[in-house]
Amino acid sequence: MEELIDQPINDYAERFSSAESPLLEEINKYTQANHPHAHMLSGRLQGRFLSMLSRLLQPQYILEIGTFTGYSALCLAEGLAPTGGLHTIEIREDDAATAKGYFDRSVYSNQIHLMVGPAATIIPQLPFTWDLVFIDADKTGYIEYYELVVPRLRKGGLIIADNVLFHGQVLETVISGKNAKAIHAFNEHVKSDPRVETSLVTLRDGLLLIRKN
Repeated sequence: MEELIDQPINDYAERFSSAESPLLEEINKYTQANHPHAHMLSGRLQGRFLSMLSRLLQPQYILEIGTFTGYSALCLAEGLAPTGGLHTIEIREDDAATAKGYFDRSVYSNQIHLMVGPAATIIPQLPFTWDLVFIDADKTGYIEYYELVVPRLRKGGLIIADNVLFHGQVLETVISGKNAKAIHAFNEHVKSDPRVETSLVTLRDGLLLIRKN
């Protein structure tokens, strides 16, 4: 994985960002030590950013597409309205089981609803108007997920799409990788969508902030 942000800059940014909770720190350390795809974890710096956005929005309904080991869901849950709910979808049963274990130990255990299976099948079954959506799943599915959620996103609601720089591969003169091609196509797709306004943030592997007009 190519690092787009120098480690000393990342370390400096973490120094001046709020600390993660003990439970988040535990998830972070466990995932880094035990998961073969630990690089997929949002991590402290991005996690604090997700938490900040959620706290600003104070969403009633959050949708997360791609739970992994539960770190980002717990960050997003920090901004939930007291009566709100976070619905998170994970296709891998092992990761879902890991995440559920952490969710059950958190103060948000009654507000986080974990579903296991393909997101494209589950999303249409959820009867909510979303305030905040986080897309961090299979890259070839981004456009489909986006089109499924935009109609159900409230006016002024926010979609956050992760990995939109895809390790810098989207900068290649001729993009060769399947996932990088899919991400570049997604970025172009959203750019041409008159329903939204966007800002691409160069944090970690790139976050595309998408606000519905």
